[in-house]
Amino acid sequence: MFFVLFESSRSALISIYAHGLRSFLTTLGIVIGVASVIAVISVTEGMSSFIGDTFASLGSNSLTIRSYTPFEDQMKGIRARLTPEDLELISRRGEGIASITPILYAARSSQIKFGSQTAFSQIMGTTYAFQEVSQSYISSGRFLAPSDNDTRRRIAIIGEKVRDNLNLPENPVNEYVDIGGEWFKIVGLLEPKGDIMGQSRDDIVLMPYATMRSLQGNQARTDIQIQLSLSATAEVDVVAQQLTTLLRNAHDLSSEEDDDFTIQTAEQLMETFDSIINMVTIVIGGIVSISLLVGGIGIMNIMLVSVTERTREIGICKAIGAKRHHILMQFLIEALLLSLLGGLIGLALGYGLGTLISNTIPSFPQASIPLWSIALALGFSGFVGVLFGILPAAKAANLDPIDALRYE
Repeated sequence: MFFVLFESSRSALISIYAHGLRSFLTTLGIVIGVASVIAVISVTEGMSSFIGDTFASLGSNSLTIRSYTPFEDQMKGIRARLTPEDLELISRRGEGIASITPILYAARSSQIKFGSQTAFSQIMGTTYAFQEVSQSYISSGRFLAPSDNDTRRRIAIIGEKVRDNLNLPENPVNEYVDIGGEWFKIVGLLEPKGDIMGQSRDDIVLMPYATMRSLQGNQARTDIQIQLSLSATAEVDVVAQQLTTLLRNAHDLSSEEDDDFTIQTAEQLMETFDSIINMVTIVIGGIVSISLLVGGIGIMNIMLVSVTERTREIGICKAIGAKRHHILMQFLIEALLLSLLGGLIGLALGYGLGTLISNTIPSFPQASIPLWSIALALGFSGFVGVLFGILPAAKAANLDPIDALRYE
Protein backbone atom coordinates (compact mmCIF):
# COMPACT_ATOMS: atom_id res chain seq x y z
CA MET A 1 0.00 0.00 0.00
CA PHE A 2 2.84 2.37 0.88
CA PHE A 3 4.49 1.64 -2.49
CA VAL A 4 1.25 2.45 -4.31
CA LEU A 5 0.92 5.75 -2.44
CA PHE A 6 4.53 6.65 -3.15
CA GLU A 7 4.28 5.86 -6.87
CA SER A 8 0.94 7.67 -7.19
CA SER A 9 2.40 10.76 -5.51
CA ARG A 10 5.53 10.64 -7.67
CA SER A 11 3.44 10.30 -10.83
CA ALA A 12 1.20 13.19 -9.72
CA LEU A 13 4.19 15.47 -9.03
CA ILE A 14 5.72 14.63 -12.43
CA SER A 15 2.42 15.46 -14.14
CA ILE A 16 2.08 18.75 -12.22
CA TYR A 17 5.67 19.73 -13.04
CA ALA A 18 5.27 18.81 -16.71
CA HIS A 19 2.37 21.26 -16.99
CA GLY A 20 3.67 23.90 -14.56
CA LEU A 21 1.89 26.96 -15.93
CA ARG A 22 -1.39 25.11 -16.35
CA SER A 23 -1.11 23.74 -12.81
CA PHE A 24 -0.45 27.21 -11.36
CA LEU A 25 -3.37 28.77 -13.21
CA THR A 26 -5.56 25.86 -12.06
CA THR A 27 -4.74 26.49 -8.40
CA LEU A 28 -4.94 30.30 -8.68
CA GLY A 29 -8.40 30.34 -7.12
CA ILE A 30 -7.12 28.30 -4.17
CA VAL A 31 -4.08 30.60 -3.84
CA ILE A 32 -6.22 33.77 -3.80
CA GLY A 33 -8.77 32.32 -1.39
CA VAL A 34 -6.23 31.01 1.13
CA ALA A 35 -4.06 34.15 0.87
CA SER A 36 -7.09 36.37 1.56
CA VAL A 37 -8.22 34.32 4.56
CA ILE A 38 -4.73 34.14 6.07
CA ALA A 39 -4.11 37.87 5.53
CA VAL A 40 -7.37 38.74 7.30
CA ILE A 41 -6.72 36.32 10.17
CA SER A 42 -3.10 37.42 10.64
CA VAL A 43 -4.08 41.10 10.85
CA THR A 44 -7.08 40.53 13.16
CA GLU A 45 -5.12 38.13 15.41
CA GLY A 46 -2.33 40.67 15.76
CA MET A 47 -4.87 43.36 16.61
CA SER A 48 -6.68 41.09 19.06
CA SER A 49 -3.43 40.19 20.83
CA PHE A 50 -2.44 43.84 21.06
CA ILE A 51 -5.83 44.86 22.45
CA GLY A 52 -5.71 41.97 24.93
CA ASP A 53 -2.32 43.11 26.23
CA THR A 54 -3.61 46.68 26.45
CA PHE A 55 -6.64 45.79 28.52
CA ALA A 56 -4.63 43.37 30.63
CA SER A 57 -2.51 46.33 31.68
CA LEU A 58 -5.66 47.88 33.18
CA GLY A 59 -5.99 44.93 35.49
CA SER A 60 -8.61 42.19 35.47
CA ASN A 61 -10.16 43.53 38.69
CA SER A 62 -10.82 47.13 37.65
CA LEU A 63 -14.24 48.69 37.06
CA THR A 64 -15.26 51.83 35.21
CA ILE A 65 -18.63 53.51 35.90
CA ARG A 66 -20.03 56.02 33.42
CA SER A 67 -23.34 57.79 33.03
CA TYR A 68 -25.52 56.50 30.20
CA THR A 69 -28.30 58.31 28.37
CA PRO A 70 -30.29 56.57 25.59
CA PHE A 71 -30.30 58.39 22.26
CA GLU A 72 -34.03 59.10 22.49
CA ASP A 73 -33.57 60.89 25.82
CA GLN A 74 -30.57 62.82 24.49
CA MET A 75 -32.76 64.18 21.69
CA LYS A 76 -35.21 65.40 24.37
CA GLY A 77 -32.43 67.24 26.20
CA ILE A 78 -32.30 64.75 29.07
CA ARG A 79 -28.85 63.87 30.37
CA ALA A 80 -28.00 61.22 32.95
CA ARG A 81 -25.12 62.11 35.27
CA LEU A 82 -22.82 60.63 37.88
CA THR A 83 -22.29 63.11 40.69
CA PRO A 84 -19.77 63.59 43.52
CA GLU A 85 -22.51 62.27 45.82
CA ASP A 86 -22.47 58.98 43.87
CA LEU A 87 -18.71 58.83 44.36
CA GLU A 88 -19.08 59.39 48.08
CA LEU A 89 -21.82 56.75 48.30
CA ILE A 90 -19.68 54.14 46.53
CA SER A 91 -16.63 55.01 48.63
CA ARG A 92 -18.62 54.69 51.84
CA ARG A 93 -20.78 51.65 51.16
CA GLY A 94 -19.03 49.78 48.37
CA GLU A 95 -17.50 46.44 49.41
CA GLY A 96 -14.28 44.90 48.14
CA ILE A 97 -12.92 48.20 46.78
CA ALA A 98 -9.15 48.67 47.02
CA SER A 99 -8.86 52.09 45.33
CA ILE A 100 -11.35 54.51 43.83
CA THR A 101 -10.90 57.74 41.92
CA PRO A 102 -13.16 60.21 40.12
CA ILE A 103 -12.36 61.50 36.65
CA LEU A 104 -13.72 64.88 35.59
CA TYR A 105 -13.09 65.89 31.98
CA ALA A 106 -12.58 69.51 30.93
CA ALA A 107 -16.01 70.93 30.06
CA ARG A 108 -14.73 73.70 27.84
CA SER A 109 -11.52 74.16 25.86
CA SER A 110 -8.88 71.44 26.13
CA GLN A 111 -6.22 73.83 24.89
CA ILE A 112 -2.81 73.90 26.53
CA LYS A 113 -0.06 76.44 25.74
CA PHE A 114 3.68 76.65 26.30
CA GLY A 115 5.40 79.73 24.92
CA SER A 116 4.32 80.08 21.30
CA GLN A 117 3.24 76.43 21.06
CA THR A 118 -0.40 75.39 21.38
CA ALA A 119 -1.85 71.89 21.57
CA PHE A 120 -5.22 70.28 22.22
CA SER A 121 -5.17 67.38 24.65
CA GLN A 122 -7.44 65.30 26.86
CA ILE A 123 -7.48 67.21 30.15
CA MET A 124 -8.95 65.56 33.23
CA GLY A 125 -9.12 66.09 36.95
CA THR A 126 -8.45 63.09 39.18
CA THR A 127 -6.80 62.00 42.42
CA TYR A 128 -3.69 60.15 43.56
CA ALA A 129 -5.57 56.81 43.28
CA PHE A 130 -5.67 57.18 39.48
CA GLN A 131 -2.09 55.88 39.35
CA GLU A 132 -3.03 52.51 40.82
CA VAL A 133 -6.42 52.16 39.16
CA SER A 134 -5.26 52.95 35.61
CA GLN A 135 -1.73 51.55 35.93
CA SER A 136 -0.27 54.93 34.93
CA TYR A 137 3.18 55.59 36.30
CA ILE A 138 5.64 58.47 36.36
CA SER A 139 8.88 58.53 34.35
CA SER A 140 10.10 61.78 35.92
CA GLY A 141 8.84 64.03 38.70
CA ARG A 142 6.00 62.90 40.94
CA PHE A 143 2.32 61.95 40.78
CA LEU A 144 -0.63 63.75 42.32
CA ALA A 145 -0.72 63.77 46.13
CA PRO A 146 -3.75 63.99 48.46
CA SER A 147 -2.56 67.43 49.59
CA ASP A 148 -2.72 68.68 45.98
CA ASN A 149 -6.40 67.89 45.90
CA ASP A 150 -7.08 69.35 49.37
CA THR A 151 -5.47 72.70 48.47
CA ARG A 152 -6.67 72.80 44.84
CA ARG A 153 -3.08 73.23 43.75
CA ARG A 154 -2.43 74.44 40.18
CA ILE A 155 -0.21 71.58 39.09
CA ALA A 156 -0.31 69.23 36.09
CA ILE A 157 1.07 65.90 34.97
CA ILE A 158 1.44 65.45 31.21
CA GLY A 159 1.84 62.57 28.79
CA GLU A 160 4.76 62.11 26.42
CA LYS A 161 2.81 63.26 23.35
CA VAL A 162 1.81 66.52 25.07
CA ARG A 163 5.47 67.16 25.89
CA ASP A 164 6.38 66.51 22.26
CA ASN A 165 3.54 68.65 20.84
CA LEU A 166 4.52 71.63 22.99
CA ASN A 167 8.27 71.19 22.37
CA LEU A 168 8.90 70.99 26.09
CA PRO A 169 12.32 69.85 27.41
CA GLU A 170 13.07 66.15 27.84
CA ASN A 171 12.42 66.67 31.54
CA PRO A 172 9.53 69.17 31.68
CA VAL A 173 9.23 69.17 35.48
CA ASN A 174 8.96 72.70 36.96
CA GLU A 175 7.95 74.21 33.61
CA TYR A 176 4.73 76.27 33.48
CA VAL A 177 1.92 75.84 30.95
CA ASP A 178 -1.32 77.73 30.31
CA ILE A 179 -4.49 75.65 30.64
CA GLY A 180 -7.78 77.47 30.14
CA GLY A 181 -6.22 80.82 30.99
CA GLU A 182 -4.64 79.52 34.22
CA TRP A 183 -0.96 78.85 34.83
CA PHE A 184 -0.08 75.31 35.89
CA LYS A 185 3.24 73.97 37.08
CA ILE A 186 4.27 70.62 35.58
CA VAL A 187 5.27 68.25 38.39
CA GLY A 188 5.42 64.94 36.52
CA LEU A 189 5.77 63.20 33.15
CA LEU A 190 3.88 59.93 32.54
CA GLU A 191 5.54 56.85 31.13
CA PRO A 192 4.67 56.33 27.42
CA LYS A 193 1.83 53.86 26.86
CA GLY A 194 1.52 54.01 23.05
CA ASP A 195 -1.59 54.06 20.86
CA ILE A 196 -4.68 51.91 20.81
CA MET A 197 -7.02 51.77 17.80
CA GLY A 198 -5.38 54.89 16.41
CA GLN A 199 -5.87 56.88 19.63
CA SER A 200 -2.83 58.04 21.61
CA ARG A 201 -2.86 57.22 25.32
CA ASP A 202 -0.02 59.69 25.87
CA ASP A 203 -1.99 62.77 24.78
CA ILE A 204 -3.25 63.43 28.30
CA VAL A 205 -3.02 66.08 31.02
CA LEU A 206 -3.87 65.30 34.66
CA MET A 207 -4.64 67.84 37.37
CA PRO A 208 -6.13 67.52 40.87
CA TYR A 209 -9.85 66.73 40.85
CA ALA A 210 -10.74 69.64 43.16
CA THR A 211 -8.74 71.99 40.95
CA MET A 212 -10.71 70.93 37.89
CA ARG A 213 -13.99 71.46 39.75
CA SER A 214 -12.93 74.95 40.78
CA LEU A 215 -12.01 75.80 37.18
CA GLN A 216 -15.44 74.67 35.96
CA GLY A 217 -17.19 76.85 38.53
CA ASN A 218 -20.38 76.07 40.42
CA GLN A 219 -21.97 73.76 37.90
CA ALA A 220 -25.24 72.46 39.30
CA ARG A 221 -24.87 69.03 37.71
CA THR A 222 -21.33 67.81 37.31
CA ASP A 223 -20.95 64.56 35.35
CA ILE A 224 -17.98 62.48 36.47
CA GLN A 225 -16.57 59.09 35.62
CA ILE A 226 -15.61 56.72 38.42
CA GLN A 227 -12.79 54.17 38.19
CA LEU A 228 -12.00 51.67 40.90
CA SER A 229 -9.89 48.61 41.52
CA LEU A 230 -10.97 45.69 43.67
CA SER A 231 -9.20 43.82 46.43
CA ALA A 232 -7.68 40.44 45.65
CA THR A 233 -10.51 38.52 47.32
CA ALA A 234 -13.37 40.48 45.73
CA GLU A 235 -15.43 38.99 42.89
CA VAL A 236 -16.00 41.38 40.00
CA ASP A 237 -19.56 40.24 39.26
CA VAL A 238 -20.64 40.44 42.91
CA VAL A 239 -19.20 43.95 43.34
CA ALA A 240 -20.72 45.13 40.04
CA GLN A 241 -24.15 43.87 41.13
CA GLN A 242 -23.84 45.59 44.50
CA LEU A 243 -22.81 48.89 42.90
CA THR A 244 -25.72 48.62 40.47
CA THR A 245 -28.15 48.27 43.37
CA LEU A 246 -26.58 51.22 45.22
CA LEU A 247 -26.73 53.55 42.22
CA ARG A 248 -30.25 52.54 41.17
CA ASN A 249 -31.51 53.30 44.67
CA ALA A 250 -29.57 56.58 44.77
CA HIS A 251 -31.05 57.64 41.40
CA ASP A 252 -34.61 56.58 42.41
CA LEU A 253 -35.00 54.22 39.47
CA SER A 254 -38.03 51.96 39.47
CA SER A 255 -37.87 48.30 38.51
CA GLU A 256 -39.27 49.14 35.05
CA GLU A 257 -36.63 51.77 34.32
CA ASP A 258 -33.27 50.94 32.74
CA ASP A 259 -29.95 51.85 34.35
CA ASP A 260 -28.81 55.42 33.68
CA PHE A 261 -25.19 54.30 34.06
CA THR A 262 -22.91 51.54 32.82
CA ILE A 263 -20.41 49.45 34.77
CA GLN A 264 -17.65 48.02 32.58
CA THR A 265 -14.69 45.80 33.31
CA ALA A 266 -11.54 45.46 31.25
CA GLU A 267 -12.63 41.89 30.50
CA GLN A 268 -16.00 43.05 29.15
CA LEU A 269 -14.33 45.60 26.90
CA MET A 270 -11.99 42.91 25.63
CA GLU A 271 -14.94 40.58 24.93
CA THR A 272 -16.68 43.35 22.99
CA PHE A 273 -13.62 43.93 20.81
CA ASP A 274 -13.19 40.18 20.34
CA SER A 275 -16.79 39.74 19.20
CA ILE A 276 -16.41 42.57 16.68
CA ILE A 277 -13.11 41.20 15.34
CA ASN A 278 -14.49 37.64 15.12
CA MET A 279 -17.57 38.83 13.24
CA VAL A 280 -15.43 40.76 10.75
CA THR A 281 -13.21 37.69 10.27
CA ILE A 282 -16.20 35.41 9.65
CA VAL A 283 -17.85 37.78 7.17
CA ILE A 284 -14.67 38.39 5.17
CA GLY A 285 -13.80 34.69 5.36
CA GLY A 286 -17.20 33.82 3.92
CA ILE A 287 -16.71 36.26 1.06
CA VAL A 288 -13.25 35.05 0.09
CA SER A 289 -14.29 31.39 0.40
CA ILE A 290 -15.98 31.92 -2.98
CA SER A 291 -12.43 31.96 -4.40
CA LEU A 292 -11.90 28.50 -2.93
CA LEU A 293 -15.06 27.27 -4.63
CA VAL A 294 -13.88 28.72 -7.95
CA GLY A 295 -10.48 27.12 -7.41
CA GLY A 296 -12.11 23.76 -6.72
CA ILE A 297 -14.13 23.95 -9.94
CA GLY A 298 -10.91 24.84 -11.80
CA ILE A 299 -9.19 21.76 -10.38
CA MET A 300 -12.10 19.51 -11.40
CA ASN A 301 -12.10 20.99 -14.90
CA ILE A 302 -8.36 20.53 -15.47
CA MET A 303 -8.42 17.00 -14.01
CA LEU A 304 -11.20 16.05 -16.46
CA VAL A 305 -9.01 17.39 -19.25
CA SER A 306 -6.08 15.40 -17.85
CA VAL A 307 -8.14 12.20 -17.85
CA THR A 308 -9.01 12.77 -21.50
CA GLU A 309 -5.37 13.46 -22.41
CA ARG A 310 -4.12 10.35 -20.63
CA THR A 311 -6.81 7.90 -21.76
CA ARG A 312 -4.31 5.65 -23.59
CA GLU A 313 -1.99 5.75 -20.57
CA ILE A 314 -4.88 4.57 -18.37
CA GLY A 315 -5.67 1.79 -20.82
CA ILE A 316 -2.04 0.59 -20.80
CA CYS A 317 -1.95 0.64 -16.99
CA LYS A 318 -5.11 -1.42 -16.78
CA ALA A 319 -3.89 -3.83 -19.46
CA ILE A 320 -0.74 -4.65 -17.48
CA GLY A 321 -2.68 -5.26 -14.25
CA ALA A 322 -3.50 -1.93 -12.63
CA LYS A 323 -6.65 -2.21 -10.50
CA ARG A 324 -9.50 0.31 -10.44
CA HIS A 325 -8.47 1.68 -7.02
CA HIS A 326 -4.90 2.25 -8.31
CA ILE A 327 -6.16 4.57 -11.07
CA LEU A 328 -8.60 6.21 -8.69
CA MET A 329 -5.85 6.88 -6.15
CA GLN A 330 -3.45 8.25 -8.79
CA PHE A 331 -5.82 10.95 -10.02
CA LEU A 332 -7.22 11.70 -6.56
CA ILE A 333 -3.71 12.26 -5.17
CA GLU A 334 -2.89 14.54 -8.11
CA ALA A 335 -5.95 16.68 -7.39
CA LEU A 336 -5.08 16.71 -3.68
CA LEU A 337 -1.47 17.76 -4.31
CA LEU A 338 -2.58 20.48 -6.72
CA SER A 339 -4.89 21.90 -4.06
CA LEU A 340 -2.33 21.60 -1.22
CA LEU A 341 0.38 23.30 -3.29
CA GLY A 342 -2.05 26.15 -3.95
CA GLY A 343 -2.79 26.26 -0.22
CA LEU A 344 0.92 26.47 0.67
CA ILE A 345 1.52 29.27 -1.83
CA GLY A 346 -1.57 31.10 -0.54
CA LEU A 347 -0.36 30.64 3.04
CA ALA A 348 2.97 32.31 2.28
CA LEU A 349 1.35 35.11 0.26
CA GLY A 350 -1.29 35.70 2.95
CA TYR A 351 1.27 36.05 5.72
CA GLY A 352 3.37 38.37 3.56
CA LEU A 353 0.30 40.48 2.75
CA GLY A 354 -0.72 40.64 6.41
CA THR A 355 2.79 41.68 7.45
CA LEU A 356 2.86 44.33 4.72
CA ILE A 357 -0.47 45.77 5.90
CA SER A 358 0.59 45.87 9.57
CA ASN A 359 3.93 47.49 8.70
CA THR A 360 2.37 50.06 6.36
CA ILE A 361 -0.15 51.45 8.88
CA PRO A 362 1.55 53.52 11.62
CA SER A 363 1.29 52.10 15.17
CA PHE A 364 -0.60 49.04 13.86
CA PRO A 365 0.07 45.80 15.80
CA GLN A 366 2.29 43.15 14.22
CA ALA A 367 0.51 40.47 12.19
CA SER A 368 0.55 36.93 13.56
CA ILE A 369 -0.75 33.58 12.30
CA PRO A 370 -2.16 31.12 14.86
CA LEU A 371 -1.51 27.42 14.27
CA TRP A 372 -5.23 26.69 13.97
CA SER A 373 -5.50 28.99 10.93
CA ILE A 374 -2.62 27.18 9.18
CA ALA A 375 -4.27 23.82 9.86
CA LEU A 376 -7.64 25.19 8.71
CA ALA A 377 -6.22 26.63 5.48
CA LEU A 378 -4.34 23.48 4.49
CA GLY A 379 -7.15 21.21 5.68
CA PHE A 380 -9.75 23.09 3.67
CA SER A 381 -7.48 23.16 0.63
CA GLY A 382 -7.06 19.39 0.87
CA PHE A 383 -10.81 18.95 1.29
CA VAL A 384 -11.48 21.02 -1.85
CA GLY A 385 -8.93 18.94 -3.78
CA VAL A 386 -10.52 15.65 -2.73
CA LEU A 387 -14.09 16.90 -3.21
CA PHE A 388 -13.55 18.20 -6.73
CA GLY A 389 -11.10 15.46 -7.68
CA ILE A 390 -13.45 12.55 -7.00
CA LEU A 391 -15.44 12.91 -10.25
CA PRO A 392 -12.42 13.00 -12.60
CA ALA A 393 -10.72 10.19 -10.64
CA ALA A 394 -13.85 8.04 -10.80
CA LYS A 395 -14.15 8.70 -14.54
CA ALA A 396 -10.56 7.57 -15.06
CA ALA A 397 -10.99 4.48 -12.89
CA ASN A 398 -14.16 3.39 -14.74
CA LEU A 399 -12.63 3.55 -18.25
CA ASP A 400 -12.76 0.29 -20.15
CA PRO A 401 -9.17 -0.79 -20.94
CA ILE A 402 -9.98 -1.87 -24.53
CA ASP A 403 -11.80 1.40 -25.31
CA ALA A 404 -8.95 3.35 -23.67
CA LEU A 405 -6.30 1.60 -25.80
CA ARG A 406 -8.28 2.39 -28.96
CA TYR A 407 -8.58 6.08 -28.02
CA GLU A 408 -6.77 8.49 -30.35
